[in-house]
Amino acid sequence: MIQMADIREWRTHDVVDSRGRRIGELEAIYVDTSTDEPAMATVRVGLPTRHHLVFVPLDGATAGPGYVRVAHDKALVKQGPSIGTDDVLPAEDEEAVFRHYDLPYETGANGERQLARR
Repeated sequence: MIQMADIREWRTHDVVDSRGRRIGELEAIYVDTSTDEPAMATVRVGLPTRHHLVFVPLDGATAGPGYVRVAHDKALVKQGPSIGTDDVLPAEDEEAVFRHYDLPYETGANGERQLARR
């Protein structure tokens, strides 16, 4: 697992898929609110005038010189839930991100969100 202190250094670097294909640029890190560990990243994708952010899990991610390699295929990531570059993930859309990657989703005991941007 990539440590939070390490992955923050990779902001604006390339994110590549498991086969080394460039997906986009690392924009932000989201942590699991129950563990405070990095759980998801947003990746800036799209045309120069029409960027948006897609979510990708950081489980199995590794860092290299100038890139972060995620364990998911480029096509799967690009088809996932997205937000605008100036938007935040609405609480009601959070579960869809997890469902897209077949990951379990659980809110906190009092209905807290599972993800928080850091």
